[in-house]
Amino acid sequence: MDALLDTHALLWWLSDDPALTKPARRIIAQTANVMLVSAASLWEIATKVRLGKLPTAANFLTDFAGHLDREGFQILAISADHAVRAGLLPGPHKDPFDRMLIAQAQAENVPIVSNETLFDSYGVRRLW
Repeated sequence: MDALLDTHALLWWLSDDPALTKPARRIIAQTANVMLVSAASLWEIATKVRLGKLPTAANFLTDFAGHLDREGFQILAISADHAVRAGLLPGPHKDPFDRMLIAQAQAENVPIVSNETLFDSYGVRRLW
């Protein structure tokens, strides 16, 4: 199964944070599953590092490709279709990073590993 990792799920996996649920851990750990990491998540992490909101992730940014490769995760680029979908998503959710992840999950027809219950209202399958 392919699945898209929300930014917090990615960071919690990499840091072995107990906030990541056991079911989410099992999904991520299964080598038969392809875990996708959106370019939007890397953008979000870099932005939060720059703003001082996520200083612990600075070391991840110096070798993000290496970290993802070692975990067997694949980067999901942002396509024109993803951008249009994210921009046209209805509803009040204003976080541009979340909107992109929702759009990518819809376009790629993959579930998203996330604790964000708001994603449910956008018709994406959420694993947590």
